[in-house]
Order: sequence, then C-alpha cells, then structure tokens
Amino acid sequence: MSSKLLTQETVPPAVLEVIKGLQAGGFRAFLVGGCVRDMLREQPPKDFDVASSALPADVQRLFKKVIPTGIEHGTVTVVLRGLHVEVTTFRAEADYVDGRRPSKVEFHDDIEADLGRRDFTMNAIAWDPITGQKVDPFGGEADLHRQVVRCVRDALERFSEDGLRPLRAVRFATVLDFTLDPGTEAAIPKTLTVFRKVAAERVHQEFVKLLVAPSATRGLTLLASTGLLGEFLPEASLAELDAVGRAPRDEVIRMALLLLGQTQPREVMMRLKFPNKLAEDTAALVLRASLPPPSATDAELRRWLSKLEAARAAALLALHEARGSLPAGLRARVEAILASNPPLTTRQLALDGKALMAALGTGPSPAIGHATRHLLELVLEAPERNTPEGLLTALKAWTPPA
Repeated sequence: MSSKLLTQETVPPAVLEVIKGLQAGGFRAFLVGGCVRDMLREQPPKDFDVASSALPADVQRLFKKVIPTGIEHGTVTVVLRGLHVEVTTFRAEADYVDGRRPSKVEFHDDIEADLGRRDFTMNAIAWDPITGQKVDPFGGEADLHRQVVRCVRDALERFSEDGLRPLRAVRFATVLDFTLDPGTEAAIPKTLTVFRKVAAERVHQEFVKLLVAPSATRGLTLLASTGLLGEFLPEASLAELDAVGRAPRDEVIRMALLLLGQTQPREVMMRLKFPNKLAEDTAALVLRASLPPPSATDAELRRWLSKLEAARAAALLALHEARGSLPAGLRARVEAILASNPPLTTRQLALDGKALMAALGTGPSPAIGHATRHLLELVLEAPERNTPEGLLTALKAWTPPA
C-alpha cells in the first residue's frame, strides 16, 4: 500500500527537527499511531506523535523547552518554533488491574514492544520520516488496505486491558467505513464487564464521533448486536436506527430519534455527559415531537411553533423527514409562517410589562401574567393585532380571571 502523503514533505519542519535531534542524540525515533494511519489512507494527519527510545530526562536534556505533560507515563512535550510536539518513550505495560489503566509502565528501547501494547493493527505502525523505515509487525498496513479493524494480537486480551477499546473498535469501523475483524467483533460481548468500568466521559467522546458519522446506522447496529449499546444507552429505540442514518449529522436530532418515546430524555442525556444545552434541546424535541395535522390552520401552526419554540422547528421537521413521517407541504407552510416573523412569544408583544401595568393601573401582580398570556393567544390567532393600539383595545374588552 503506497501513499503520496507518507513523505517528509507532509511532516511539519518542527516535527522533523525533533526526530532529527533525538536521532542525533543516539536514540531511535518514529512517528506512530494516528498520523501514520492517516497518511497511509491519503488523509492529512491531525497531529503528529513521536515515539522514541529516549527517556523523558534525555528529551529534556536535548531540547531547550520541554513541558513534562505526562512524565510518569514517559510523555513530554517539546516546544519548537511555536509547535508542541509530544514525545513518548517506547514502553510496554504491565497487567491492567482495573480495566482502564496499567498497574505500571515499563520503558523500552524496542519499537516493536511499544507497538505491541497498542489497540488496533492500523494504529500499531511506526514510520521514520528521515530514513523512510516503516515498522509494521502486526500487518496494520494490510488491514488498512483491506479496510478492517483488527486488534493487535489477541482481541480478548486487548479488550480486557482497557474497557473503552471495544467501543473504539466500533467507532473506527463506523467513522472509517471499515469492517470489524470477526475475532475482534466476537470478543466484544465477552468483555462487557470490563467496559462497564469505563468513565461516562470517555464513552461520550467515542459515542458522539460514531453518532454523527455518515454510516451511523451501521455503527449503532454493531453497538446493539455486540451488547455495547445496551450497556450505556438501553433506552435507545432500535426501530429508529435507519432514521438516524438519514437524519442530518447533528447530535441533537440523532439523539432525539434514539430517545423518541422516553419520558425523561434530559436525564438520559445528562447521564451520558452531554452538555446542558444539548440535553435541553434534545429533550424539547423528544417531548414535543408530535406534529400538527395536515389540516391545521395557520393559527394552529403558530400556536404549535410557540409551544415548541421556533428555533427548534427546523430540527423537528428534519427528524420527521428522516422517519418518513413529515406530511407533504408542512415544511413549506412552516417556513412561510416563520419568514413572516409573527409574534410567537410574550417578548414579541407590542406592549411590554411596564406598558401593561400602566394600562391596567396595577403593579406587578398575577393579573399581568394573565393579561400577557391573553394577548399572546390573541396575536397567535391574528398577528396583525400586535400593535400598541390593537393590544390596548383588546385589554379594554378583557375581563381578568377572578
């Protein structure tokens, strides 16, 4: 498998300078992980990670500015020409005692030992951009060519070490549009007890990448069939998986589809560590998912928009379009109403609270709230009445509730 991007020209000069500096100091140094994987796939790398036989103290000695970002794990960051270059010592890891992190880290001078501790073969390739040497002891390049996600060595061992790896396997297969190696897929249900130990924040990060991928339906189906989905999102509606793939690549819309029918969608979103705003927007779509009937009048559509909040209308229409449940012509009618900018909230009334109190001859009181709601209902029915004069006339004819 050849790649036009696997050349020195693709690597930032500061990264090359760090590798040259390490090698001039008598150490081995390679680019590893995602950057090599991406270059082999003809994709521009997002970042460049360096693995070296140099210990952190060696790196600190060789370069002027070094930040000890993860020195206990062998990682330091070299700052050169304004670029931060992460350098990690070759390492092997002892037994994982909690399904999340190793009991200890052992530094090595062997690149193959370092690659052997990694999760998937496509992430276990090292490349020296100075000499062009490529180290690929587990067939990662061939797996990239076959578009297969496969664990390094034994999948049961890899997944038992770190419970997040099964979810990462499905995420990579989804985002890259690869298949899962049969042995890798078969190991997932057998290691769910380890997956349960993973922090919700880590699950969230992987799940969102999968959720907004073009082939999200396939990824969600894999999550369901391997048992992963039931572990962290048992509320997911399996009947909506196809609709998720048809929906816009938007977290709110796709999560709302998965949570249709739930009575406490916000609580589910918060458990999964989604931000408050996303949780609220998703819950609003789920709890107000019903559409007005095709026979609805314009006034009824305005009332629906007022309860939903107009800003969420586009998302709800997209949700129903993905499900195939959007009535013909409804989108055009809603968009036409929104384009006319009718008053849909009390804030858009032509009389504010101060003017209402003056008109009613009262201070702050429940009567003001009643009057505000009465006027909003009036202008939802007839937007043209939303003028100071029109609302004052309506107030004169209004009798406050007892």
